[in-house]
Amino acid sequence: MSIKTEQRWLRLVNASLIVLVLLWAIPIIGLFISSLRAKSDVLNSGWWTILYTKSRLTFANYKQVLGGSKYTFVDSAGRTVRASGDNLSRAFINSLTVTIPSVIIPLLIASAAAFGFAWLIFPGRKAFFTAVVAMLVVPLQIALIPILRDYQKIGLTGSYLGIWLAHTGFGLPLGIYLLYNYVSTIPRDIFESAFLDGAKPLVVFARLVLPLSVPAIASLAIFQFLWVWNDLLVALVFLGGTSDVAVLTQRLATMVGSRGQDWHLLTAGAFIVMVIPLIVFFALQRYFVQGLMAGSVKG
Repeated sequence: MSIKTEQRWLRLVNASLIVLVLLWAIPIIGLFISSLRAKSDVLNSGWWTILYTKSRLTFANYKQVLGGSKYTFVDSAGRTVRASGDNLSRAFINSLTVTIPSVIIPLLIASAAAFGFAWLIFPGRKAFFTAVVAMLVVPLQIALIPILRDYQKIGLTGSYLGIWLAHTGFGLPLGIYLLYNYVSTIPRDIFESAFLDGAKPLVVFARLVLPLSVPAIASLAIFQFLWVWNDLLVALVFLGGTSDVAVLTQRLATMVGSRGQDWHLLTAGAFIVMVIPLIVFFALQRYFVQGLMAGSVKG
């Protein structure tokens, strides 16, 4: 293949990637613009009309859904009712409270387990690892009711500790498998030198495995964060639907039921839910491909 042909193919690939990025970004841009428009504008025209018409943009929708303002509406009896905002700020804090430990705990456990399966020798290592991999094909839905019954017996229902443990258990099989593929590719000489110098496994894990496994850990952190942050089913089962512990996905589902006609508020709430995962992904995306390719090529 000539150089000119390769350049043409490269331009075609770049153009295709640009088109795909635009197709992916257009709904996000439209959602963000709609969240900044007034109710009358959202109901009467599309978000793209901002390109050729004068439309006032405001953060009033965000102020209302975050609970910082009052609004009025007419109930079924024709009475005008004044109420507070949807108070997503509390749900935002609840989501962070659920997500951060539910990411950190399985990352630490999966990293230690991957190091043990890859480099430590102990009875039943292959059998235990096979059992962990087999758990990948088990749907989490079949475990919800048995776990909930156990939680009710020991008093963990509706607590953050309960949902942290649930997300940790559901995320460990994939985490151990992904990190094992990466840790097993670390050169053996590094560990042999450390053990000859008298380093204990815990020291080797903390000072060698964790720093060398940053790409794989970052990839797993993205997967786990997106799963926990966007989760509705597990949070609804183990936390319940009360407003003091409800996460963002639960509050957004409630808004869809009670405010199905208020698109300007729903778009603001939806953008609040998705902005944190976008920040996390773009912050860690340089490690993402490298971590996903871990263990696929050796030598």
